[in-house]
Amino acid sequence: MAQERNTAGQRPLTARSVVASTLLGVDPPVLPVRVLVRSGELFGIAEGTTRVALSRMVAAGELVVDGDGRYRLVGRLLDRHRRQRLSRQAHGGADVPAWQGEWHVAIVEGGGRRPAADRAAFRAAMASARFGELREGVWARPDNLPDAKYAGDELTWAMATFDDPAAVASRLWDLRGWAYRARELIGEMDEWSPALAAHDLQALPDTFVLSAAVLRHFQADPLLPAELLPDDWPGATLRERYDAFDAQFVALWRYWHRSFVSR
Repeated sequence: MAQERNTAGQRPLTARSVVASTLLGVDPPVLPVRVLVRSGELFGIAEGTTRVALSRMVAAGELVVDGDGRYRLVGRLLDRHRRQRLSRQAHGGADVPAWQGEWHVAIVEGGGRRPAADRAAFRAAMASARFGELREGVWARPDNLPDAKYAGDELTWAMATFDDPAAVASRLWDLRGWAYRARELIGEMDEWSPALAAHDLQALPDTFVLSAAVLRHFQADPLLPAELLPDDWPGATLRERYDAFDAQFVALWRYWHRSFVSR
């Protein structure tokens, strides 16, 4: 049996979040409606509620309906899926190109004159591009990723080096916090592995949530060069452990959907 967890204080999943998480967790991110409805049922979400969420997501430009009745991610959610896939594949700095010591630096032009909503959207976009804010209006990251620059005409770009780049990296990103949470997630996956291996269907809701949490954590990884990472960085371990966990989860998820999916 899957272990019981204290879910007090956890916010219930919405139909939209279940649909988004389900599609973000598959590649390519496209599934028939019956599978998405079935995923909602894992969390007690009625079919009608899921279908309303699907319609709203289509209207919001997050989904499109293919000709065969499948829902497919588009827009910002599709961009998130691409970033998530790249994040999962990058092994904590081991698989990125050799770093030559230079940094991309972006300087915001007229940042204080923009509306607050635009500034917030820009900050979110720079964080998604894995840039850290050195000071107000100045963003930076190591030049170790292809196409790392954020495509914005409000920026002036430069290259720079730092005398103590590891100290700069630790200031820009909470590396110890990321590592601590990564180790927590590794422990949680290890705890659930026996239940998944035993095909315990009661494990599906919790492991669905856990899988989504790991994928979100991958996206928070700044993907720094190995030279800038703390000792015992758990990025590679998290990714390796997630590959095994995901294989178990997908096997159980497909088993649960078996009577609903025909290909």
